[in-house]
Amino acid sequence: MSTPTERATQWLSAFSAALARNDAGGAAALFETDSHWRDLIAFSWNIKTVEGRAAIEDMLKATLGSTKPSHWKIDGAANEKDGIIDAWFNFETAVARGRGHVRLKGDPKGAQRAWTLLTTAQELKGFEEKKGRRRWNGAEHGVHRDRKTWLELKQEDESTLGISKQPYVVIIGGGQGGLALGARLKRLGVPTIIVDKHERPGDAWRKRYKSLCLHDPVWYDHMPYLPFPDDWPVFSPKDKIGDWLEAYAKIMELNYWAKTECKHAEYDEAKKEWTVEVVRDGKPVTLRPKQLVLATGQAGVPNMPDYPGMKDFKGKQRHSSQHPGGEDWSGKKCVVIGSNNSAHDICADLWENGADVTMVQRSSTHVSRSETLMELWTYPLWGEQALENGISCDQADMIAASMPYRLMADPHKALTVEMKRRDADFYARLEKAGFKLDFGDDESGLPLKYYRRGSGYYIDVGASELICNGSIKMKQGQVERITPTGVKFTDGSELPADLIVYATGFGSMNGWAAQLISQEVADKVGKVWGLGSDTTKDPGPWEGEFRNMWKPTQQEGLWFQGGNLHQSRHYSQFLSLQLKARMEGLPTPVYGLPKTHHLS
Repeated sequence: MSTPTERATQWLSAFSAALARNDAGGAAALFETDSHWRDLIAFSWNIKTVEGRAAIEDMLKATLGSTKPSHWKIDGAANEKDGIIDAWFNFETAVARGRGHVRLKGDPKGAQRAWTLLTTAQELKGFEEKKGRRRWNGAEHGVHRDRKTWLELKQEDESTLGISKQPYVVIIGGGQGGLALGARLKRLGVPTIIVDKHERPGDAWRKRYKSLCLHDPVWYDHMPYLPFPDDWPVFSPKDKIGDWLEAYAKIMELNYWAKTECKHAEYDEAKKEWTVEVVRDGKPVTLRPKQLVLATGQAGVPNMPDYPGMKDFKGKQRHSSQHPGGEDWSGKKCVVIGSNNSAHDICADLWENGADVTMVQRSSTHVSRSETLMELWTYPLWGEQALENGISCDQADMIAASMPYRLMADPHKALTVEMKRRDADFYARLEKAGFKLDFGDDESGLPLKYYRRGSGYYIDVGASELICNGSIKMKQGQVERITPTGVKFTDGSELPADLIVYATGFGSMNGWAAQLISQEVADKVGKVWGLGSDTTKDPGPWEGEFRNMWKPTQQEGLWFQGGNLHQSRHYSQFLSLQLKARMEGLPTPVYGLPKTHHLS
């Protein structure tokens, strides 16, 4: 009987032969009826998932002429488990070198057909990063007058870019998303300026409440090119990650404009460029990039509620994003409206500082214990266990990317069943304390909730125990109004408060487009984040890809970069290649440009 590698090689040979003869139908016939092809810019110049043979054939008919794929070759040994063969392969297109992954299922007659296919562009031919054997020499050997040192060249670039020389890309936002993309573009030789209103890189973390730590583990959170040291803590404290991001900006030699606030941006359709008005250290500057990236975080503009009576409240009130810490609230009555990650963290912070804390839960919330979530989900792919099994961070990113979002629900439902079994007592105690739990719309748990909504969950790092033992009080219900001395609810009850924190989340990222560009452009782009179908048939709310993230939008020259550290690291690679290709004038015909999604 043939080996998994031999069967994968046979399938790849048949697939590449069909593509070489421009036989889109023949290539599509090599897929299962229920099949999924996820393409990260290699064929579509888009981040695109197509489902089923007909959609695959349509994409190939539209893209084969310009893509011209070739040189398909299995990379390493294929594996087989539960009747599914999975194999990695390399390939090329007319302009790029790519890497991909396929999962094959066999029919009763022994024929192999693709169930899932991932294709990714890894580098552009002729525009490769200057690394390895291509790295620059550094020293300019020989003797001649007017030679400039590395420092002089760096200072010259910093003093001219944005003044006498315009950047090709301007990135608004200098957090992990802006820095990750900036580093990718720097390596590709794309003139880029990152603008951020804070005094130093990393301040967006430093200025949060003092107890804040990342809830994701270190292996999941590396920045591009520069992984954390192997003694870095599993969960990064906010000031430590802030210092790391500041060092990263310096080490990666990024053009980072601190103390710079974007006031307005406008696109000139005729010139195909942006006019971006910023104030840098108190002085107005006009930038004219060809491409504008909003890296303002996965969350959009803070959702500050407008309850009746807020203006008459005699205490202090603020959105959770503005909460500096609980040091001043010992012995005071504090009400936190909301029940997701920030609400839990802030309640715990206030309790640690001696406050009388009540959490107001308006709708059910999913809670995962950190230890259980990491053991079942993160550690096998990103962690010491994965490293011991030879899975690097980059390989883990690719494995994660190889599974289309529509197919993620079932394995995560199984994970939820196991979490409920392991932590049954924990969940029972939470419910007994009056906390309303859910496990996602379809019992698929935290990861899918994050992908679909970006909210509605808490990774428990201690606050849940405070709820269970009554240290953090619970109040269920809807707010009717804010009184001068507290919060009144629709059931007629009232909570006295000296401090109200509105942990009420954030709007879509296109809220920043509305503020910085125009409401017209924000509406044209539509919703940003959340899984939504890009097909004209729009079969359901959870198919396809993230809306408008890391890929072309309805507004020419406008892009969105964000997400957690893993997403910022992984998808910045593909966004940077799209921007580099446009700078170099390579043809980038976009297949399946996402239609506008209205805010809802």
